[in-house]
Amino acid sequence: MTTRYGLEIRAATGAEAPGLAELLSVAGHPVETRVLADRLDALHQWPGAALVALEWGPPSGLVVVHWYRTLGAEQPTAQITTLLVGPDERRRGIGRLLLKAASQAARVAGCDVLELAVAGEEPTLSAFCLATGFAETGSRFVRALRKKG
Repeated sequence: MTTRYGLEIRAATGAEAPGLAELLSVAGHPVETRVLADRLDALHQWPGAALVALEWGPPSGLVVVHWYRTLGAEQPTAQITTLLVGPDERRRGIGRLLLKAASQAARVAGCDVLELAVAGEEPTLSAFCLATGFAETGSRFVRALRKKG
């Protein structure tokens, strides 16, 4: 848990689902509150962490980081799959604090590399990544494992 001037960063629980659902919806990723609460609870079953930034009201931000092993690396690799800060909360250092908390969780898990998956064209997130020490490396391909419909 990290605290700074009334801002707390801690593990996300199903109790934050209503505020996080709003945060995700504003970011263009709508999800039902009940479904999100179930997903947050399920994340605790896998290697990783979902961390929420809370101030005086609803959640200000969210970071989800997972770690996994590969044949090409001696230590596990950590990957941030979600990093969100509310539009009204940006430019206040919350994203950096979430990144710092996720990095610490990954280090404790034995990871020595941190990746941040940026979906599509998100220029502000790309600029944030570069400003916080990430290097741009290649592209990613995605494929569904089940037919839809």
